Amino acid sequence: MDLQYNQDELTFQQEVRLFLKNNLPENLSQKVKLGLELEKSDFDQWHTILNTQGWLASHWPEKYGGTNWSSIERHIFEEECCFAFAPRIIPFGISMLAPVVIAFGTEQQKQHFLPRILNGEDWWCQGFSEPGAGSDLASLKTKAVLENGEYIVNGQKTWTTLGQYANWIFCLVRTSSDGKPQTGISFLLIDLSSPGIEMKPIKLLDGSYEVNEVFFQDVRVPVGNIIGEENKGWDYAKYLLTYERTNIAGVGASFVALKQLKVLASKIKQGNSYLIDEYSFASKLADIEIRLTAMKVMNLKVLSLVQSGKAPGVESSILKIKGTEIQQQINDLTRQAMGPYAPTSISEFNNDFVLEQSNLYDDDNSLFQLGSKASSKYLNNRKLSIFGGSNEIQKTIIAKQLLNF
Repeated sequence: MDLQYNQDELTFQQEVRLFLKNNLPENLSQKVKLGLELEKSDFDQWHTILNTQGWLASHWPEKYGGTNWSSIERHIFEEECCFAFAPRIIPFGISMLAPVVIAFGTEQQKQHFLPRILNGEDWWCQGFSEPGAGSDLASLKTKAVLENGEYIVNGQKTWTTLGQYANWIFCLVRTSSDGKPQTGISFLLIDLSSPGIEMKPIKLLDGSYEVNEVFFQDVRVPVGNIIGEENKGWDYAKYLLTYERTNIAGVGASFVALKQLKVLASKIKQGNSYLIDEYSFASKLADIEIRLTAMKVMNLKVLSLVQSGKAPGVESSILKIKGTEIQQQINDLTRQAMGPYAPTSISEFNNDFVLEQSNLYDDDNSLFQLGSKASSKYLNNRKLSIFGGSNEIQKTIIAKQLLNF
């Protein structure tokens, strides 16, 4: 694989940069740069801008609204969005459900759901994990019983990210108890406005409310909302999770975070020298950058597989492990760099006292604001190595597929 962009790719890179310069609202990029919490309206605004340009679903087939970009062009676009501090594209509909619908859904499902994902009419969330069925997802107990052309769903889902904004949820449900646990699972699409659904927020370590519990009591779902065949949902979930794990790697975002960390370290003094000149700190930065560069190459390889029509395989598990570890290490090193200037919760960050301590950065207060959220981000991102299939589970997948264990 050629790691240097050719002339066509460089031209495309300039086109993306010009688009971001002219179309990315400054208020959105500033919120992202400062690490501030984005509202649903912020995500919707950026979603609409990209969809109007025809750049929202870069990996979909053209006939459903995709871009026909090469894997390299998609990588360039995602990287440039990170460098410009654009909001992330919420993945649940665009990058997770849509590939499953395209691969396994009926034509009616494609014609109904895909346009609604593109135009923002439907906001999706993911209903996989349950209490007692997180990493061991096949242990899920949410049950769906077919009665008179409808599934009656009862059970509970947890850690449902941004479910407070969603109007639809794609769920794994148990439709059979025969045989192995994996063989009795189905993939169901559920309207969250259906009677019998209750959503409760979960408070995280950093004081934010990003995830939720979802309860289902005698919820009626049309049989036409099942994806593929009954009891084949495990296969569809594995297909979906390869896309999720690749997205979790966050290569572009890690490069941006590392760059910001370097700037912070060049402004913070320890004794008579700047932190970035301290050998122990600089060596940690170098180690992260080397591994991040190697991960970028693997990410391009995975994108090439997707471009050829294949689902990412064991490479997505490798990316998930290394990507989440690197993100957590950057968070931890940023927290260490900020020291006492890194408050531990949202309530502390909102306190004016924090900004009163910003005399470290007379020329760039925005960097102080970003760094002052370091502990909050560190706490929030402890989850990265757990969701999407814990890193321990990913190592087992790698061992089974590559080493035939």
